[in-house]
Amino acid sequence: MDSAESRLAVGVVGTGRVGSALGAALQRAGHRVVAASGVSEQSVRRADKLLPGVPLLPPQEVLAGADLALLTVPDDALPGLIEGLVATGSIKPGTILAHTSGRFGFTVLDPATRAGALPLALHPAMTFTGTEVDVARLAGCSFGVTAPDPLRPIAEALVVEMGGEPEWIEEAARPLYHAALAYGSNYLVTLVAQAEDLLAAAGVREPGRMLGPLLGAALDNALRSGDLALTGPVARGDAGTVAAHLEVLAERDPQAARGYRALGRLTADRAMASGMLSAEKAESLLGVLNKESDV
Repeated sequence: MDSAESRLAVGVVGTGRVGSALGAALQRAGHRVVAASGVSEQSVRRADKLLPGVPLLPPQEVLAGADLALLTVPDDALPGLIEGLVATGSIKPGTILAHTSGRFGFTVLDPATRAGALPLALHPAMTFTGTEVDVARLAGCSFGVTAPDPLRPIAEALVVEMGGEPEWIEEAARPLYHAALAYGSNYLVTLVAQAEDLLAAAGVREPGRMLGPLLGAALDNALRSGDLALTGPVARGDAGTVAAHLEVLAERDPQAARGYRALGRLTADRAMASGMLSAEKAESLLGVLNKESDV
């Protein structure tokens, strides 16, 4: 895809945070976004900002003028969208149809494939804000890619043109792949937000400022060293400290106490498996973590 003749007319079905960013990235690579669809007020605003001048049309009309159609809708809406496009005769043979769902591979596009579409699953492993910064964040971003073997070169070229790096995921592994990403990124936000709430309750005026350097170092260490980066009272087997934590959390925020217990047990298991936590200390520690009466 490095010649003028290979530039594609791109349609974006769903101008949410992902669709707007990927469309803008493809435009920067020299492709033409000819149409997009967006219903909500936020989607219309994103399209106006990231895809200026691109007409907003119904999905069927977006596909009518597209060589490449990006289906960037929520996971649960994707099968219904595909069925609707097929039922209305909107699929042109030879159209590259690429969805961005992490959960699904390319077989979710089977109804469209039978109508002549070329199916791709291109999932950016990135969190999006709906602003211009998202396009820059695609540089070096991994994409979970699943495609039929003959279409792998097309999938790889599109990802590289958007600034990303393709990571090939088998069809059957898509749910596990997506669960891993959600586990790491989505729940990290929950943990950070809850830690900020607890620090604020402890009287810290700027919880984010306090957490930033600590969490940045913890993330860097974890990515470099895995379980060997574990620190803190659970990894050390300090059962007394853990009990004190649970006592105050049970009083202040029982929901946080339940989360602390669950994560503490997971952390203790990993610390034991890596040889950081002795069986003797683990027994006392797990006794505290498994005691539910104070929550």
